[in-house]
Amino acid sequence: MPKVVFYYFPVKALGESNRLLLAYGGQEFEDRRVAMEQWPDFKPKTPFGQMPVLEIDGKKYAQSFAIARYLGRKYGLTGDNIEEDFEIDQNVDFVNDLRAKAASVKYETNEEAKKQKHEENMKTHYPFMLKTLNDIIVKNKGHLALGKLTWGDFVFAGMYDYLKVMLQMPDLDSKYPAFKQLVDKVLSLPKVKEYVAKAPITEI
Repeated sequence: MPKVVFYYFPVKALGESNRLLLAYGGQEFEDRRVAMEQWPDFKPKTPFGQMPVLEIDGKKYAQSFAIARYLGRKYGLTGDNIEEDFEIDQNVDFVNDLRAKAASVKYETNEEAKKQKHEENMKTHYPFMLKTLNDIIVKNKGHLALGKLTWGDFVFAGMYDYLKVMLQMPDLDSKYPAFKQLVDKVLSLPKVKEYVAKAPITEI
């Protein structure tokens, strides 16, 4: 088995999906949680000056979704053909579109602009995007794509707590029960459940 090290900040955000996938695959890995004060020293050692980073036998790879897609292929969590893989990709990208909308608010430094962006998102963008995402999950029998477990489910489950905070919608569970059901489905997988029970507790 290769020596695997996973590097990310001590939060879930864009890294937890990869941790969950590694756990699902039964891969022993060093879960290196890089504190903010350590980040400036580690940053130049990463492929693109960002995390997450997956190191396999000394070689470092980056980009959260690229890592998730790779692990999905490795652990049999893909489609049966390129069109099915296309569907997983498109739905994962749509989840990321939702995250990006929220991030544009989170990282806005002007308080008035931040307020206006959030109000616009709540009024115009989030209702459509969340309803569409809910419809996708319901249509796919509680999964993000293809009506079965894929790496896309791990992306959604890993990002979910982060999304709730970024969207400023702590009531997402009650508004869209299918979201929480998908997350619980992933987190109840035996090896994933075992990993989560031992992992450091973080809110996002």
